Amino acid sequence: MGHMSEDRTKERVESTAWWPRWEKFVFNACLVIADRYSKSVRCLPCHKKDTAMDKALLFWNNIISTCGVPKIIIIHREQKFTSEFWTNLYDMLGTKLAFSTAYHPQTDGLAERMIQTMEDILRRFCAYGMEYKDHGGYTHDWVKILPAVQLA
Repeated sequence: MGHMSEDRTKERVESTAWWPRWEKFVFNACLVIADRYSKSVRCLPCHKKDTAMDKALLFWNNIISTCGVPKIIIIHREQKFTSEFWTNLYDMLGTKLAFSTAYHPQTDGLAERMIQTMEDILRRFCAYGMEYKDHGGYTHDWVKILPAVQLA
């Protein structure tokens, strides 16, 4: 059957169940954070419509709280990340803000390569349906397998 579009999935859920604001419970994006020093990558499920504050909280709760404050953060040229909030956060933490070079993916190659691998794995997973049952009968969705994808 394959994966339906986001709109068709929403229509299907709404036709069978009443669930107000269900979109906030469903992740539809992933924030990829790569550490050039350790060569590790973190994949954090999030929402496409997340604000800069939401992304900053993800960063704070999953990176700063466990790894400490980085000296330099290289980011894509995206408005969500260059907003006033992020600029203030960098100032407060004493972190230098550096932008990736436009049309030069080598600047953040580790993250770009991880994104390619992750997309390939998740596309294959979603091609068979958005969830699967393991041998123990437990149901998993793409958010639950994200740590295994991150390890790949």
